[in-house]
Formats: sequence, structure tokens, C-alpha cells
Amino acid sequence: MKNIKKLTAIALYFLCLSPWAAQKTQWTPDGNAYYSFTKKGVEIVDILHPGKDQLLLSSNELIPAGSSEALQVQSFQVSPDDKSLLLFANTKKVWRDNTRGDYWIFDKNTKKLTQLGKGLPASSLMFAKYSPDGKKVAYVSKHNLYIEDLAGNQQTKITTDGTDGMINGTFDWVYEEEFGTQDGFRWSPDGSKIAYWKLDARGTKNFLMINNTDSLYSFTVPVEYPKVGENPSGCSIWFYDLASKSSKKADIAGDEMQNYIPRMEWVLDSKSVILQQLNRKQNQSKIMVADASSGSSKTIHTETDAAWIDIKSRWNDNDPKGWDWIDNGKEFLWLSEKDGWRHIYKIDMSGKETLITKDAYDVIKPEFFDVKNNQIYFLASPNNATQKYLYKVSMKGGKAQKVTPESYTGSNTYTISPNGKIAMFTNTSVNSLSVGSVVSLPEHKELVAASRSEKADPAKSKAEFFQITTQDGITLDGWVVKPKNFDPNKKYPIVFTVYGEPAMQTVTDDFYTGWNWLYAGDMVEDGYLYVSLENRGTPSPRGREWRKSVYRKIGQMNIRDQAMGAKALFAEWPYIDTSRVAVWGWSGGGSSTLNLLGQYPDIYQTGIAIAPVANQLFYDNIYQERYMGLPQENREDFVKGSPLAYAKNLKGNLLLVHGTGDDNVHYQNTEVYINELVKYNKQFQLMSYPNRTHAINEGEGTSLHLITMFTRYLREHCPPGAR
Repeated sequence: MKNIKKLTAIALYFLCLSPWAAQKTQWTPDGNAYYSFTKKGVEIVDILHPGKDQLLLSSNELIPAGSSEALQVQSFQVSPDDKSLLLFANTKKVWRDNTRGDYWIFDKNTKKLTQLGKGLPASSLMFAKYSPDGKKVAYVSKHNLYIEDLAGNQQTKITTDGTDGMINGTFDWVYEEEFGTQDGFRWSPDGSKIAYWKLDARGTKNFLMINNTDSLYSFTVPVEYPKVGENPSGCSIWFYDLASKSSKKADIAGDEMQNYIPRMEWVLDSKSVILQQLNRKQNQSKIMVADASSGSSKTIHTETDAAWIDIKSRWNDNDPKGWDWIDNGKEFLWLSEKDGWRHIYKIDMSGKETLITKDAYDVIKPEFFDVKNNQIYFLASPNNATQKYLYKVSMKGGKAQKVTPESYTGSNTYTISPNGKIAMFTNTSVNSLSVGSVVSLPEHKELVAASRSEKADPAKSKAEFFQITTQDGITLDGWVVKPKNFDPNKKYPIVFTVYGEPAMQTVTDDFYTGWNWLYAGDMVEDGYLYVSLENRGTPSPRGREWRKSVYRKIGQMNIRDQAMGAKALFAEWPYIDTSRVAVWGWSGGGSSTLNLLGQYPDIYQTGIAIAPVANQLFYDNIYQERYMGLPQENREDFVKGSPLAYAKNLKGNLLLVHGTGDDNVHYQNTEVYINELVKYNKQFQLMSYPNRTHAINEGEGTSLHLITMFTRYLREHCPPGAR
């Protein structure tokens, strides 16, 4: 139970820090407060004056006529004329997020609630947005787009071909999963047109998961899932003209099924849209402008890369929306790794580019473009890839200046107000945690003290950072948590936690670094060395070459880095008991675990692989082809990088864990891997969680069961304690 409390603490912490897990901050117009959705209703939280919150809408005002319960509001928009609110309520999950629900208009004068989409299925509306004049609202329902006139609530259906296979105004599973795209339509700034995505997914096959537990007879759960080598959905951009009530398709060069359009926004003059097109291999990016009247388009900028090109969602909390205009729409800001570092450029409408950040280090994440003051705030860490700090630079270019004071070591995160003057600030490191303070910018003066502060217990072991150089000459960052009462003259078991793929770092300076939330107890007390190494290919801010050297080598280069890093530690740390070496990971980390056991069975004796990709050819096309190429051209790389190829080499102990309802990494992966283990008479243990998704957290008792099983298996097969 102690570990359950630990898990809760970690979950709450990441909810504070990560917009991937929590709703984004919804600011008031002046940027000095934000909206909070509570049992009281909708409250305005004044961040400069804690405790002086105001009630914008009471829960009583959120009770529709004829109902006894208030709407469960998730978010809202204020109308352009400030006379009404568009409320998003009673939401339902679509794959990852609650993006489907009901929309209501609250009239601020009459206090009346009016539901939109009358006659459409309950909780079926998505991405509703006011027109720029506030007189209409557009939304998606059942893959069709609608416009509703607020004066009489008259609906106009602007697409009619929407089905599960023909998707208007939103996206298919893989676009959402790998590009972060969800909201698929945009009002023009003058309100005369709507531009929207249309995805033709009719050729995408359904992967069928099976549900054996929720009815007398089993039934299948289909997921439209294009696997590696399979064509993506065809993607096109369309314009709807409100005056003529007609639609026109943008004429965009390139095969719709061999190119992606992950970004599209209106140019500020409402005459055209600007979009990014990626080719199938995602190593060529074109910025195009498409005219809304004629449909014609032209390419204004092209970039290529020998590996792949990341899009905005990779550094914008999985959100590709928005176009970062400057100079009244004559130029825009852009990120590229073309010179070896992730740098910020500005590009004009003819395609001419100018480098802004010229320092020899990566921009980890742009935090705020302060157009009014001609400043850019961004996160970077020139000297330590495990940390991050706030910097600023003029939009005219020049040397960047560090904004975060030297006293705040570790990883610093900021939620900057739209006014650019204040930010909610969190500082976290292995030594301390400070959440909820408010600072001024650019002075970084504390205006409001942290709402929560915690220091590491000096009596307990904490993560220590180190670097280790492998026999290949590669220097890896790492951390280790040593056992209580550590004695370097004794031998200790070592447990590695691994991810190892381009989606995530594991070696970061964070208050919870070194905590194993799946271990029901205390690894320090029990006597384990707990370690993580950061191999090449992870998104560490160590330059383009570090991140992209793994191209077409996932399952090979990253695995060798991990194994050679372990061997280097064995040579330098005589207190490691090399007869008790374990490794575990989840998702990509599960794949890495299986590859380490299969490719280097003489190093690792025990592995716990959770939701692993056993065969790279079974994963989705956007992710796997981005980093590995097309199997039609280099299939052998996919085979060599897959754990399936090395199952026959397994020598040690293996626990396989997978949810049968995993729509992301299909249970199919574990079943084909089991077949290979059976073929070669390799003994192992398996835990299948019925109908659980990739997170394996649904259902009563699931998390506790997983934690208990993980702990027992590790203790049994990699016994703790000094010898």
C-alpha cells in the first residue's frame, strides 16, 4: 500500500507538469488569472492574489431546464462579443482524450442554457468553435461538419459523406496518436469560410481486438490501424464557402496516400491557408500556401533530412495547432535541426529564412513568442542534457540570455501567461520540488510563493547522476540509486529501467527520478542498485546527430548502447553482482527489454517486458516508418531490430505482461513472441490483463495486482540484498 501512495503522488506531480496528461491552462483575457472547473461551477483563479478566487458560473447556473444536475463542464469559450459562453460538457473519451461531448450556449444576460446539435446523438459533438463574429458555431458530429446559427439554432450540414471510413473535420487513430492532431477544421479570420481536413480511411484495415469478458458471447473491437508498410489514409484539404454554400478541394501536389498534412492554418488575410506536407517517409517537409477561392497551391519552402523531420507536436506538448505569425502575418517562426541543432528560424511568405537562435545548443521547447516585445522564451540546457532552463532571445536574433536564476538547478517548467509578464513556475530536481510559484518575466522575481515545496530526505538514498563511456566511445548519461547503508566492498544486484526509443528520455533531473512506481516496497531498503542509461536515439538535447543516428537502427544501435553501457558499469563498479542483473521497461521499453535479453543473454538474467512491440512490422506506419524507413525498401532493418528475431537466444527469466485490449501496441505482439518462445522451448511467465489498454490501469485492483506481481517476480528471480 505504501507503493500505491507513492504512485498517487507521482501521478499528481505529472498532472501538474504535463499538458499531455492534464487539461491546458485556460487563461482569462488579461492573463492574470485562469479558469478552474470545480463543484462550485466555473471559478476564476487569480494567480497573483491566492485565495481571492471569483465564481464566474455557479453550479446552479449550469443546470439545464428540466434537469436536476449541473453540467460537468470541461472547458468553455467566450464569445467574441463577450455576451455568451460556449460550454463543453458531459464529455466522452475518443482514444486518448475526452474530445466528444455536448455543447451548450450560456447567455450571460438571460442566464439561459441552450444545447447545440439538437437531433444529433448525445455526446457526439466535437471541437465546437464560435465564428469570428460570434453569431454561429461550427462543430463535428459522426465525421460530418455542421454550422449552427445561434439566432434560431438552425443547423447546416456542410459535409454529407462522413462515415467511419470518410472522416471530415477530425482524424483517424494514427494521425491522432502520432501527430497529435484532433481538431480538424478552422474558421477563416473573417468568418466567410471554413477550411477542413478530409481523411479517406476506407482502405485502412481494422485491427480486431476481442472482448471475452463483458458478454455471454465474445465480440470484436475494431480499430482502424494502418500497420507498417500499409498505406495511410488519403488526406486532403477542403474549403467551405458560407455565402455560396459550396465546397472546393485544395489542389495540393502529391499522392494523397503517400503524403501527410499534419498542420494547416489560415493566413491572416483569410484568402488562403498555409500548411505543412510531409512525404510518406517523413524526411521531406514542404510548406505550402493554398488559395481558398481557386484551390490552387504553391510550395514556398522545402526542407529535407537524411533521417526524419519532426513536427510542432514533438515540442509543443503533442499539440500541432497554431501558426506562429510575426510582423502582421508577413513572417512566421519555424523550428529545424538542419544545422545540427534544433534552432528557431523565421520564414517570410516567399520562403526566405533567417536563423534566430545561433548558439550551439538545442532549443528543447519554445515556451512563448512575445510578439509585442519581440522576444522568444524557450527551454534549453547547453551543459547538462538531464536538465532544462528558461532562456530568451530577440526575434531579430543574437545571443540568448538565461532567464532562470542559477539557484534553480534541475528541470524547470513554465506556464507563461498570454500577457507575457508572469508565469506559473515549477522547479524540480533530485534534491527538491517546488510547485505553484508565480514569477515575473523577464526578471524572474517571485510574486507568489510556491503552493507546495518538498526537499529530499537526507537520510534516504536519492538518484546520483553519472556518465559512462562505452567501448564504442559513446558517452551515456545515467543515474543510480544505491542501497541503504551502501558498502562498496559488497556485491549488489542491479536493476536497469529502460525505454530507449525516440519518444522519451529516462535520465532527467527530477524529484521522482529513481522512484520505481511498480515496486511495492523500497528498492533502497531491500538492497538493489537501480539504474537508467540514456542511449543514442532518445530525445535528449545533445544535438541532431545524437537523436537521429538511430535512424533505421532502432532495436540495434540503442540496444547495443544499453548493453555496452552495462558492461562499462560492470568494469567500473566492482560492487555490481553480475549474476543478478535485471532489466524492465514498458511499451518501447518493453521492446528494449526483450531485445536486451535476446541479443545480450550473457549480460541480463532477468527481464520484465510490459506491452512490448515484438515485431516492428506490427506497429503503426507513422511512428515506425518515421524512424525506420519503408519496409518495401529496407525490410531487413525492421526484422533485425525486432525482439522476435532473438527470442531463440533467451537464457534467463522473463515475465511478459500485456493488456488484451491494447489498441496501441496490440496483444498480437505478445502472442507471436510466445509462439517463438514455444518453438525453441524457452520457458517464461505471462500475465495477460483482459481488455486493459496500453496503460493497464482499468478495472478494480489492476494497478495493485501489477505492482504486486512485478515486485514478487523481481525479488524471486533477482534476489535483493548485499552479498
